[in-house]
Amino acid sequence: MDTIISEGKCIFCDKTFKKSGINRHFGRHLAEKSINGKPGKSFHLKVETNSYWGSTPYFLSLWVDGNITMDQLDDFLRGIWLECCGHLSSFVIPKKLNEYEMFDYFEAEELFNSGKIEEYEAMMERSRGEIPMGRKASKTFYKGLKLQYQYDFGSTTELEITVFNEYPIASDEPIVLLSRNEPLPILCETCGKGPAVTMCSICYGYEGEGIFCEKCAKKHEKKCDDFADYGEMPVVNSPRMGVCAYDGGTIDLGRDKAKHLKV
Repeated sequence: MDTIISEGKCIFCDKTFKKSGINRHFGRHLAEKSINGKPGKSFHLKVETNSYWGSTPYFLSLWVDGNITMDQLDDFLRGIWLECCGHLSSFVIPKKLNEYEMFDYFEAEELFNSGKIEEYEAMMERSRGEIPMGRKASKTFYKGLKLQYQYDFGSTTELEITVFNEYPIASDEPIVLLSRNEPLPILCETCGKGPAVTMCSICYGYEGEGIFCEKCAKKHEKKCDDFADYGEMPVVNSPRMGVCAYDGGTIDLGRDKAKHLKV
């Protein structure tokens, strides 16, 4: 996966840029919009997988209004990349996380499930440095801030959110998807020729062959009993691919699958 070139299209000019340079490009567009934009506050966010675990080709570039809450950003991330079973999630400032002690997961889950959201958020902010979901972006973000985001505290997908810049204008919409990585050209791991369309969540990452074209998927089904029962999952454009029951997003569906390859 690391050798795949990650690129995204600019929402403003429709030009394609590599992951490494696209956010600098957006800086020019957003600076121009700031000249005559509606007064307010907004933020340019760079969203990637947690760099601690190495680089991946997945990224989102967002322009968010200062009046949105962290809960709204959470909903967006779930919708485009993550949601499968209604798992818990959190935004954490890493420096603060290191200052706090471990928390009681089961106590926190009980508070959340019983609807005691304020008590839950107070406990998590106190014990883990979590940012309350009801807090506004304008009270949270500033240029250069880095956050960790976690979805699902069991089979966790970890993201890293960087505030690339802030602007003295309101954004065009509460959350604007400036760009995301274009669908990736993923090939079948068995034959190395056909476009990957499905994967085995049981064998992926362990047996060396976990992503398949349609033809090789039929062969894998004959030797892996779990594949047909519950292990078969679609290849999607998300870092949560193959985890839990994730089968794709509900936002920006045109870029939600792997790239269609001609063979």
